[in-house]
Amino acid sequence: MDYESGTVIYQKDADSALEPASMAKLMTLAVVFNEIRAGRVSLDDEFFVSEHAWRTGGASSGGSTMFADLNSQIRVEDLIRSVIIQSGNDAAIILAEGIAGSEGTFAVMMNELAQQIGLEGSYFTNPTGLPDPDMYSSARDLAALGRYLIEQFPEYYHYFSEPEMEWNGINQANRNSLVEMGIGVDGLKTGHTEAAGYGSVTSTDQGDRRLIAVVHGLTSMRERTEEARKLLTWGARAFERFTPYAEGQVVAHANVYGGASATVPLVGDGEIALYLPRGSRQCLSATINYSAPIMPPVTQGDRIAELRVYCNDQLVQSAPLYAGETVTQGDLVRRATDALKQLALGWL
Repeated sequence: MDYESGTVIYQKDADSALEPASMAKLMTLAVVFNEIRAGRVSLDDEFFVSEHAWRTGGASSGGSTMFADLNSQIRVEDLIRSVIIQSGNDAAIILAEGIAGSEGTFAVMMNELAQQIGLEGSYFTNPTGLPDPDMYSSARDLAALGRYLIEQFPEYYHYFSEPEMEWNGINQANRNSLVEMGIGVDGLKTGHTEAAGYGSVTSTDQGDRRLIAVVHGLTSMRERTEEARKLLTWGARAFERFTPYAEGQVVAHANVYGGASATVPLVGDGEIALYLPRGSRQCLSATINYSAPIMPPVTQGDRIAELRVYCNDQLVQSAPLYAGETVTQGDLVRRATDALKQLALGWL
């Protein structure tokens, strides 16, 4: 996925349900960052290490852990760093319990935020990604979640590229080995369970362009690293930027029922840019989707429609479209004319 435009430049089984494993911790972090932004939590708050967190996510569990001490208290910032760098299951549970009281209540918060972000193919049941038959996500959703974190919380993104973290006298390297490879990778999260295999959500900044890649179901850490590296390298070299609509350019017009003007112009939020395989612009087609009839008044800047761009009939990008001007309610003649049109023809 191209970060700036959201263009999906390569996909395979992008919407198939998958076990997210520790990549689910990206959703945990999204909730935590939102709580900090809302002022309900601060980086300096200290959360208690319960017996449940210690037993379920600690050293005795056999999974990735922070090695948090039972009945101790740990700063939120240290817990965040552990979740990102060490993939600490105990740290994720401690955050969930500190914010919501329990993993179950925190999972409700995860799903509420997932809906707000638009993750239609995901359902979360715990903050760790530990196996649960009811929890699932998709490659498309994980890429969108990564994009959301980078875009909305740049002040915390530096944690993802930290090479290591020490806690309780134990030093652990960042589980995303691509961070140390010198190819611009600075995030985001790896995951692994026996059933799911090895996966990762990876992001790289290639100068003037950022890419996000998701791989999943691989057989080893080495294969995960190599496949993600190849995907990111190919994406950086094989595609070109194309801007079909400049900032403020009218993309289309939408009908307004009973408005002072019969239509309202639709524009993007800034320019609308795509990344496409070099030399493949001829594959493009697009549709405009909105719920009709649009009723006045319409205020400039209102979100009205969605542009859906296809390459060889495969959806590669969608972008919101907004009212380019204000349309007030029309006079009696205009409303009567539109009413007759709808009666005779339906709303086209």
